[in-house]
Amino acid sequence: MAFPPKDRSGRPGRPAAPKPYKTPKAAATPQTRAPADDGTPREGDRIAKLLARAGVASRREIERYIAEGRVALDGEAITTPATILKNLKGVTVDGNPVAAAEPPRLFMFHKPSGLITAERDPTGRPTIYTALRNALPPGAGRVMPVGRLDINTEGLLLLTNDGELKRAMELPANAVPRTYRARTFGDVTQEMLDGLMDGIEIEGVRYGPINANMERSAGRNKWIELTLTEGKNREVRRVLEHLGLEVSRLLRLRYGPFDLGELPRGAAEEVPQVVVERFRKGLASDKATRDQQAIHAGRAPAPRAPKPAPEPVAKSAPAGRARPERKRLSPEAGQLVSKPQRPQRPGGRPGPRPGNRPQGKR
Repeated sequence: MAFPPKDRSGRPGRPAAPKPYKTPKAAATPQTRAPADDGTPREGDRIAKLLARAGVASRREIERYIAEGRVALDGEAITTPATILKNLKGVTVDGNPVAAAEPPRLFMFHKPSGLITAERDPTGRPTIYTALRNALPPGAGRVMPVGRLDINTEGLLLLTNDGELKRAMELPANAVPRTYRARTFGDVTQEMLDGLMDGIEIEGVRYGPINANMERSAGRNKWIELTLTEGKNREVRRVLEHLGLEVSRLLRLRYGPFDLGELPRGAAEEVPQVVVERFRKGLASDKATRDQQAIHAGRAPAPRAPKPAPEPVAKSAPAGRARPERKRLSPEAGQLVSKPQRPQRPGGRPGPRPGNRPQGKR
């Protein structure tokens, strides 16, 4: 039986009143950005990302600019694209200050055949920017092509001033569909085209699924429509040539939800801002859905759950002066035996030890 603790006078004391329980407040989670490469929290973004968002160039081109010493901060050249900045204040490219990022804009351009999808060509061939001088509306600013079309391919070419939007539309992981129409010469069947849905490997390069359908045929001349999501270098031509076909004309019809339609060759048209924002939000939600589907299908590992915080161990209060049963070694049996407890007297005082003479008068 447990007794309440005694006070200093030797009398049994009253048990202290229990303290009211207070629910512990949850620690506030700091709203910080992703940690830097060294694991410390960072404020801002990499300079390559900021410059790409401002429409200066793509991330890869900006990394090349930095390696060439063309990017500076407050007059001092930046040596690494991993530099973290909150904004572009004081940043210059080729000595010119970088203006604040504008809202993302998207243009559709009907690229003619015979133009290079690049800013400049070492051999002096004409580029798309030669035609864009008169095609883009005034005040369009600097734009970058989304993907590439080779010199002999014509059709829809998207242009944007936002490097992040450009990168998101080009990434194969986002699976933005591109639709082409090819005029070919040779013998091919629909069954051979259906086999492209399983993907194909050509000279060590693996190409993903391609949805190919024969539109019309006149002898050995055939028009084939192909839809793919990777957009590797000369992918359509190499796949069709692997099937034994000769491509005489290649036209891109669609890129995502954007259709070439009746846009005249060499002309450009701006996509409404509300359509661009709706597309960006849909692109992010579609990617999240695909990631979840890949996790459920076992094609991607599930994200690790954060480790739960260890629960505090509550210390139990001692019950009065009750002592646990102690054991001692018996010299006769060589075993542990329980030590007899001292009897208790009325009032909670311990009695005489076993084997001792009783207290009192002798």
